[in-house]
Order: sequence, then structure tokens, then C-alpha cells
Amino acid sequence: MLRYSVLLVICLLVAGCNTPGPAFRGAEPIRISVYQSTFDVRVDGDRAQAIRLNMEWAPRPAVVAPRAVAAIERVSGCAVSRLEGDQAVFVARLDCGAGSPPRPIFPLDLECDAYDLKDGYGALECRPYP
Repeated sequence: MLRYSVLLVICLLVAGCNTPGPAFRGAEPIRISVYQSTFDVRVDGDRAQAIRLNMEWAPRPAVVAPRAVAAIERVSGCAVSRLEGDQAVFVARLDCGAGSPPRPIFPLDLECDAYDLKDGYGALECRPYP
């Protein structure tokens, strides 16, 4: 009996790894990677949720948060005006300008050029690919 209880607890924990919060149930996730982080991003009205999916050694919110913002902005097509959360789940308030609803721009093919590369850092300029 104890063995079945342990198995049930493990199944429940694994099932909850990528489950959206109640406000985002029914919103279809878009999977996107930004640097070393992979997120499932869900957009619902003027809010978005990014759930980090990959394993990272001791990720700090200060490192993961800008990646989450980039992922949310890429998927929603809107600017992030407020971000809350921790290194695993972020919830953002979106600013789409003049009260406009989010305009999904995903999937979008981009053509990118890297320049000013120094010490592993540089600038990336991307344009929509026809």
C-alpha cells in the first residue's frame, strides 16, 4: 500500500511541472527558447505567464527574468509593463499600446545578424524573414 501511495505522489508532482495557473487554463502554450532558458508562454488578454521548463544550475531571478520578458514579448507582440514571479514561473502585465489587445506575432521567421562580438557578448539585429 505504501508503494502505491509513493507512486501516486510522484505522478502528481510530475503532472504539475508544466501546469498553468488558474487564470491561464485553456490558453494554448507557445514554447520558446531564449539563451539557455526554455519557456512555455501563455497569453490571456493583457496578462501572460512564462513557465521555465529546462533544468539550470542555481538560476537566479535576476538572470532568468530578462529571458522571460524577452520570451513573453516575442510571443505576445506587446511590451511587458510589470513582471512578478520566481525563477520557475513568471506572470507579466502586458502593454500593447492605446488599450489594444495583444497581437500574436508567433510564429515569425527572423533573419538575424550578430555584430560587436566581444568576450562572448554582442548585439543581435533581427528582421522579419519574408
